[in-house]
Amino acid sequence: MKHFFLGLCLVFSYLTFAQETYSIRGSIKDANNGETLLGATVFLKDTNIGAITNEYGFFSLQAPKGSYTLIVSYMGYENLSQNIDIHKDISINFELTEASTSLEEVVIVAEESEQVNIKTPQMGVSKLKSGTIKKMPAVLGEVDVIKSIQMLPGVTNNGEGSSGFNVRGGAADQNLVLLDEAIIYNTSHFFGFFSVFNADAIKDIKLYKGDIPAKFGGRISSVLDVRQKDGNSKNYDVTGGLGLISSRLTVEGPVFKEKGSFLLAGRTSYAHLFLKMTEDFKDDKISFYDLNFKTNYEINQNNKIYLSGYYGRDVFNFDKVIENNYGNITGNIRWNHIFNDKLFSNLSLIYSKYDYQIILDFIELDWVADIKNYNLKYDFKYYLNDKIKLDFGVSGITYNLNPGEVKPSSPTSPVNYLKLDEKRAFEGGAYISAEHKITDKLTAQYGLRYSNFFRLGGQSMTSYVNNQPVVYNSELGIYERGEEAFETYYEKNESIETFDNFEPRLGMAYQINDASSVKASYTKSTQYLHLLSNTSSVTPLDVWTPSGKYIKPQKSNQYALGYYRSFKDNLFSLELETYYKTIDNRIDYIDGSDLIGNNTIETEILNGEARAYGLEILFRKNKGRLTGWLAYTLSRSEQRTLGGLAGGPGINNGDWYKTPYDRTHDVSATATYKLNDKWSFSSNLVFQTGRPVTYPNGQYTYEGLSIATYSNRNEDRLPAYHRLDVSAIYKPNNKPDKRWKGEWVFGIYNLYNRKNAAAITFNQNNQTGLNEATRLSIFGIIPSVTYNFKF
Repeated sequence: MKHFFLGLCLVFSYLTFAQETYSIRGSIKDANNGETLLGATVFLKDTNIGAITNEYGFFSLQAPKGSYTLIVSYMGYENLSQNIDIHKDISINFELTEASTSLEEVVIVAEESEQVNIKTPQMGVSKLKSGTIKKMPAVLGEVDVIKSIQMLPGVTNNGEGSSGFNVRGGAADQNLVLLDEAIIYNTSHFFGFFSVFNADAIKDIKLYKGDIPAKFGGRISSVLDVRQKDGNSKNYDVTGGLGLISSRLTVEGPVFKEKGSFLLAGRTSYAHLFLKMTEDFKDDKISFYDLNFKTNYEINQNNKIYLSGYYGRDVFNFDKVIENNYGNITGNIRWNHIFNDKLFSNLSLIYSKYDYQIILDFIELDWVADIKNYNLKYDFKYYLNDKIKLDFGVSGITYNLNPGEVKPSSPTSPVNYLKLDEKRAFEGGAYISAEHKITDKLTAQYGLRYSNFFRLGGQSMTSYVNNQPVVYNSELGIYERGEEAFETYYEKNESIETFDNFEPRLGMAYQINDASSVKASYTKSTQYLHLLSNTSSVTPLDVWTPSGKYIKPQKSNQYALGYYRSFKDNLFSLELETYYKTIDNRIDYIDGSDLIGNNTIETEILNGEARAYGLEILFRKNKGRLTGWLAYTLSRSEQRTLGGLAGGPGINNGDWYKTPYDRTHDVSATATYKLNDKWSFSSNLVFQTGRPVTYPNGQYTYEGLSIATYSNRNEDRLPAYHRLDVSAIYKPNNKPDKRWKGEWVFGIYNLYNRKNAAAITFNQNNQTGLNEATRLSIFGIIPSVTYNFKF
């Protein structure tokens, strides 16, 4: 590690000023609405000098004294060129106009642009724009960010009706999901049928699948970075949509005499109104709603303030017996400051909370739980010269985790009050990274993140005999709860356990020619929070817990190698990536584990290890009437858990077994065809190897009952998952000078009515006494129609 630090210091002190140079800085915006453009390319023609705009549309580059032609480009927009004479530092802003053919181009790109993707060392990154998502067919007509990224290679789900997503064989809790930098702990509405992201309020979506930049920490599989629109700073706009079960409305416009803008977007569902029309479900309620807000104010050319927030809620009431509501709330205030032509900073204060409540009326029980955090982060970008760009910063997050509070909901309730121990923690981080253009063909991105984690007190901790919370009973052949020795109370300002880790990141790109390159990367990351769930997908009842005395941080090492090529002036492009990932301290659950309402969760788990490896192929057609992509992933995800200090053979006799996220084959195809100015069509085709499950492999009779025996863990699979979705968009008379613009979206989800298995259960037949298999399917064919408008 000392050598690594020495190398960083030597590289960061490397200066390449062979002659007098000057800085060119500025911002790039959409000429129509004033939105900053993230990932726009700025370069000097006939040179290797260029830059990419950051998350706030800012760029800076350095060039020797002289005359140049500066080119500004962004996919879907007309290129802009301007002659400039560089003899001093220059500050200049640009506005780009949408190209007339923008609707004919696919707007999902592997980085900021295809040319940049070939040159930059970043790999395993996918970027989507809201326009792409809106063209893709979706369940019940509601466009969905999460389901859209599942069409990319290396990204899967756990079937219909499941929330979250899995990246390169990782669990759903290993993904860091950010909305304007705020952590989202549960990404679902309707138990996974929809995501919490309103596409009308989203500007940019970036998924890091493996080569995670050093500025991100806390998760080991991926980062989904979602950015909201700033709001139209030039005109007042109203957009919305009316669907079969939900509607949405967005209002945006300028404020503060056009020195700022605002955006306010809301969605709500009304499926419960249809339930009231039926006799069997008239007392049930199933609904969700959410609200997005963002505003900004430009104090002066060098200072800008942003304020953004999100509030979402799901409400379920089944026959006035079970009530459930859950949701997220976030808030973020940010200050962008430009110190000079080379140094840019962003200071953010962020709040995030996820909570859920369950009311069981039949036993008069009220259960509430939540996780909340405050995050202060300060990020800097320093444009050292035309060859080296630095990113560095610090952050601190405080966590307060309430795993559950059970209260009687009436004086006659038989339920006793119970409050599980609240858990507190602090996670700190500091990072520095560089993008270094070593030669015209070789570029490197390297850095180091340091993270520390303090499990704080304010609770009693149980200690166990021989320090074993779980022990193996050799007579019964099962794992059991360890014997408690004593309890120790820790004050709130005391540290129960402390962890710290260095997380190096390295990426290299070698450009073979103007159309192709090879890349390699290594990423080490650490995760201190764990999602406690022994189900295959995230549910509102799942509990987050911090690392501590018996639960160690997850540590991941990922190696990746890739080849990238564009064909025929970027008409087609090909991306090949292979990866190998190892994970230490992955939580595994003993047979029959009980996680709900458990104050000593360490007695139900063992620490294991995991590994995942695979090959990803993405072939795209980027231009013309027909655009789209074909993605294929060949992969394996496995886990192994030995007995360790608990003794015994471990889980599955200590052998490697498939995780619930293993998909041998994953094929997805997306296509969009523009027939004319009024009609366009799109389709999705999905095929996945079935999810690993554990089936009974025999049975025996005991006192007249048929008892099933089971195979090794995850030795079997559900049937293969596949479906075809189609949609058509009709735009009647949407002339450019017409204020009201509308479109009809007709869709069919699961066109050929495939009954995909969400689960297969085995129950005893009362007449035959035999165990029988029952397949549970969530969706068949679902038609939908939505009317979208803008004025």
